[in-house]
Amino acid sequence: MIQNEIRQRLFGLCDPDYRDFQSKLIPTVGIDSVIGVRTPDLRNYAKELSKREDICEFLNALPHDHFDENQLHAFIISLTKDYAKCLEQVKVFLPYVDNWATCDQMSPKVFKRHKSELIPEIRSWIASGKTYTVRFGIKLLMEHFLGDDFDIEYARAVAEIDSDEYYVKMMIAWYFATALAKQYESAIGFIERGTLEPWTHNKAIQKAVESFRVAPERKEYLKTLRRK
Repeated sequence: MIQNEIRQRLFGLCDPDYRDFQSKLIPTVGIDSVIGVRTPDLRNYAKELSKREDICEFLNALPHDHFDENQLHAFIISLTKDYAKCLEQVKVFLPYVDNWATCDQMSPKVFKRHKSELIPEIRSWIASGKTYTVRFGIKLLMEHFLGDDFDIEYARAVAEIDSDEYYVKMMIAWYFATALAKQYESAIGFIERGTLEPWTHNKAIQKAVESFRVAPERKEYLKTLRRK
């Protein structure tokens, strides 16, 4: 079975020191499920596996037992070249994503060529109420729709997300900090009006102030908009 082959390979790539370090960064994942394979090794292995005809056997073997298997799964999906196939793989896998790292590192390259088709899917994901599915939807809006394809309705959709989940609130803050760098004139209104709840509002300002992409005079103005 390919699952056993993959697991054996992953344990062969294990770095105990990296496992201990990494497990501290992903508190939602138990250390016993972290093998400790470095990201470059996982990416290289994903490239190798993505060419195999039997890879679907691994992709369908959900849930995986280890964080590193989830990471590998995300990297394989990210390499899928057919949009419809990739989208289906994402939909199957998203319910099993249980940490910010796997969520954020799943970045299908094919999505950037199918933006109009992607928007309805993103709207569905951010309305799902599922922490990492919502986070993934926001991440895609940040990655693909803050340039020429930006629409203020997308920013409004993010601002209207109602969640007490830390990893959702952090991604909302990250989205608006990035929007302040790329679409300042549109994004600043959300900050000036206090549209976001206080913690997210202040975190967005903090991230924008820390960004080298935001002009110094704008950073000074943003500091005056912090909420107590």
